Amino acid sequence: MISNKRYWFFMLLIILVYVTGMFVTLFENDSAQFAVMAMRMVQENDFLNLFKGPNEYLDKPHMHYWLAALSFKIFGLHDWAYRIPGILSSLLGAYSCYGLGKLLYNKSTGKLAALIFMTAQTIFLSNIDVRTDAVLTGFTIFAIWKLTEYIETKSILAICLGSVGAAIAFSTKGQIAILVLGLPLVCHMAYSKNFKALLNWRVLIALVVFGICIAPMLYAYYHQFDLHPEKVIRGKDHRSGIFFIFWEQSFERLSGDGIGKNSSDYFFFFHTFLWVFLPWTVIGLVAYWNKVKEFVRNKFNRQPNQEFLTLGGITIIFLIISFAQFKLPHYLNVTMPLFAVLTAAYLVNLNKLKKAKAIKIILGVQYFILGIVFIASSLFCFFVFKDKPIYVCIGLLIIAGIILYYCLKREAYYYRIISIAVGSALLLNFVLNTHFYPSLLEYQGGSSMAQKIEKHNIPTDNIYKISSKFSWSLDFYNQKPVNITTIKELKNKHNYWVYCTDADLIKIKESGLSWGKQLTVDQFRITRLQAKFLNPATRKKVLNKMHLIHVY
Repeated sequence: MISNKRYWFFMLLIILVYVTGMFVTLFENDSAQFAVMAMRMVQENDFLNLFKGPNEYLDKPHMHYWLAALSFKIFGLHDWAYRIPGILSSLLGAYSCYGLGKLLYNKSTGKLAALIFMTAQTIFLSNIDVRTDAVLTGFTIFAIWKLTEYIETKSILAICLGSVGAAIAFSTKGQIAILVLGLPLVCHMAYSKNFKALLNWRVLIALVVFGICIAPMLYAYYHQFDLHPEKVIRGKDHRSGIFFIFWEQSFERLSGDGIGKNSSDYFFFFHTFLWVFLPWTVIGLVAYWNKVKEFVRNKFNRQPNQEFLTLGGITIIFLIISFAQFKLPHYLNVTMPLFAVLTAAYLVNLNKLKKAKAIKIILGVQYFILGIVFIASSLFCFFVFKDKPIYVCIGLLIIAGIILYYCLKREAYYYRIISIAVGSALLLNFVLNTHFYPSLLEYQGGSSMAQKIEKHNIPTDNIYKISSKFSWSLDFYNQKPVNITTIKELKNKHNYWVYCTDADLIKIKESGLSWGKQLTVDQFRITRLQAKFLNPATRKKVLNKMHLIHVY
């Protein structure tokens, strides 16, 4: 393993890059939407009912919104405050990777696993585009670590802490949390032939702890839905919130019922993995394949210093989510800690066994990935968006100097592999967080319009829209949802503002309404990038407009 001094130097730089992303404008849809949902809780002092705009929300449970609302209560309604629980959860996830790696292998594996987890591309992204997965991932791997520790040591403290982690994960995203933490544990008990750990009085205490910790979420669901069978949710009445979270939720995701279908590609998560685990992707795949070969060669018989928790958990989870009809890249986040431990164990073992040829090949791969990252970062800085603040240039020079130093430093290839991988992650995500995303978000209509509203001192309670489409970033930065109305109702009002698209503008004009002042901003769906947008020469061809008009 690299020296402690270098290790903590890297950790400090990683956290600083996380911090630079805290102050970036919130992304639509999910980040801004979830922030608005938490904002409503604080503004209305209602922490039991979940609403998505004006509609009752029966999908993800409450914990993510409660944590965001708590942060808002402490720090105020700021985008950086919304991101604090996610970042803290990621730090918990890193510490849990260390704990699990140390428990299953050794301290060096644990330390490297934490570093790999924190520098995986999707973890960087999850701390700027914060959804429920940041909290889910952190507490899921914490629960896996502590419950594995219980299986090995019968510690009552470990099983109770594991139950708390499992309860918070379940209260964040429902059944998927139990699936993701349960499958690796079953694999571990099956391989170690230790199912008797379940037949223990400590398990009953853990179940009680779990029940107590999920009780607030269950009560909130009961209060909002079970007490009101007349409510119609997604075309159905008599919806039980408790039945939904214990049974219906994940089946709706797997089948696509209720929330719809977006992909029947069974290889979606495989090609998604190629980028979400960068810069460790190739090593992770090799580590996985090497582990598979070991188990096949040993006919799955138990071997000393061998574990099946990571390989079994990754494989079964991958298979299950690949058959889901609704897929998104961040669904893989919960597998990142398992991949981090598996990859770290492989690298540490290569160094321990002094497999020079394999290490040299991996170093060559990491140089190649660094080259790709350098090209991508250069394109983002000097082609896609050219204008850069001076602090971005200074930061780039510092990170480039660090990478160059470790590239030229005469030391074992194993240390270079780690240093270059970390350098690649720092370079790319510093560019993304300080330059690319801030420039990109200038084309997010809602947040850009909110800046104009503040600049022109426009009263936010006098803004309307005739479209049912949500404007989450505008709602959050106005700190008030835009009022939804109709053109017919607008005709009975005086001296108001309307937030509208080009199509809405035509409808308003055809209705006979006229307006005076008009503010216009560019609009692009920033989470769905395309080549024409990234190319400055063709960007205008794919831009839409959002308008704010003053009707007297």
